Amino acid sequence: MCGFVCLWEIDDQDGALIAAMLSRLGHRGPDATEIARLGGAPAVMGHCRLSIIGQENGRQPIRADGEMLVANGEIYNHEDLRAILGAELFETASDSETILHLSRSGAQRWVSRLDGMFAFVLATPDRIIAARDPLGIKPLYMAQRGKGLAFASELKAFDGLGFDEIGAIPPGSLFDSQSGLRQWYRVPSGAAKAEPGLDIDGVAGELRLSLEEAVAKWMVAEVEVGSFLSGGLDSSIIAAIAQKIRAAAGHGPLKTFAVGTAGSSDLAAARRVAEHIGTDHHEFTFTAQDIAENLPHVIYHLESADIDLARSAIPTLFAARLARTQVKAVLTGEGADELFAGYAYHHGYVDEPRALADELTRSLGTMHNINLQRVDRMTMAESLEARTPFLDRDLIAFAQSIPAQLKLRRTDPAIAESTGPTTEKWLLRKACADLLPDDLVWRKKAQFDEGSGTVDALQQALRILIGAKGGVDRQREGALYREILRSRFSDPGMILSQAGQWNANRIAA
Repeated sequence: MCGFVCLWEIDDQDGALIAAMLSRLGHRGPDATEIARLGGAPAVMGHCRLSIIGQENGRQPIRADGEMLVANGEIYNHEDLRAILGAELFETASDSETILHLSRSGAQRWVSRLDGMFAFVLATPDRIIAARDPLGIKPLYMAQRGKGLAFASELKAFDGLGFDEIGAIPPGSLFDSQSGLRQWYRVPSGAAKAEPGLDIDGVAGELRLSLEEAVAKWMVAEVEVGSFLSGGLDSSIIAAIAQKIRAAAGHGPLKTFAVGTAGSSDLAAARRVAEHIGTDHHEFTFTAQDIAENLPHVIYHLESADIDLARSAIPTLFAARLARTQVKAVLTGEGADELFAGYAYHHGYVDEPRALADELTRSLGTMHNINLQRVDRMTMAESLEARTPFLDRDLIAFAQSIPAQLKLRRTDPAIAESTGPTTEKWLLRKACADLLPDDLVWRKKAQFDEGSGTVDALQQALRILIGAKGGVDRQREGALYREILRSRFSDPGMILSQAGQWNANRIAA
């Protein structure tokens, strides 16, 4: 996991510009920092590295035969691609080097063969190519300066340095300086109604196998991988499967990490899950004062003043800080709500499976600047790699083929179907019911900021920061976040213009 910057046809002879940009991304990669120029081409690249795969010789930028590459993320099928392309071509054990050789293979849609989470920039003597993984798990921004182009992993790299037209390269897209932008991946449309006679048990069993394959794939590393554990369904499923995989391989227990305020429901639930599945569990209890002291840090790294995003980013930061004391990479449960209808507002679609399926498809496509931005920025602020196995491309394809009727389902047969209660993520719960205590499997979802106790503690923190005696409403809360952001950036308007919103363009139920 890393951070990078790249300049193309931008004059920076003394290297001051790229050094300034890269210095703002050092938190993304504390293990090594390097800047290199591509001879015979107007390209200079900088890279800061968090070494996970190819630790001994995986430094970047990677150069070969007049081309140069910087990349961020993990290519989980790199060993298969290495065997197909020819191991003799490779000079390092880095998974990122696969991108360089695959691009020269002659395949027209070569980028679609990369399986993982990634953002990269590849320079040749006459062109520059930049691409991003299917859902935008890893960030990638592009800007202009005169006739030249610049690329970076975070917006702060451009702040106040004279760049124009700053924006994100969309998820699942590739930019080529010769042919422009094209979208190489689209989220498959979700199924709506179940066909008569559908073998629901069979679908649940296949979902379980797909989940286990995804977790195993996303655990591949040369360092120990831990897991966030909030005590909610999603992180508990991931941790339970990961623990089984480690045990089967003869490794020690999985390290799990939970945070919350004293007495919070998340800490209690996570403790129960950890005891049930046998992990090496770690906790951190935070206070309102901790939130007040860290809120400017959260807003700066989050690169957003969105209220809901900031609220959920606070416990994520504390979890990342705790995990980084033990491991360099963690598994998280992001993506399950979007795949399996896990949010409270989804209940409004219970009688509209087609609308629900379309809403899930839409929300998957917008995760990059909402939940995935939160996870990336908060973990990388602590030099920690976050992995999201629910967003494995094969798992997405299978989950989208599952009828929405099986994801959000009326579950009390004693109540007429038109009025009965609904259970979110019903099929996911059914598929993984044997992994966890029954009451936790069917526990109602709580938002991370609610279950961790953040909402109440945040109110106290806001009063500390504002000096208010009573409650702080959402309007004043949002104003404070914007004030903090404006104080941390030279061009706060640029940062704010890129922020996503939770409810933008929702499908009507």
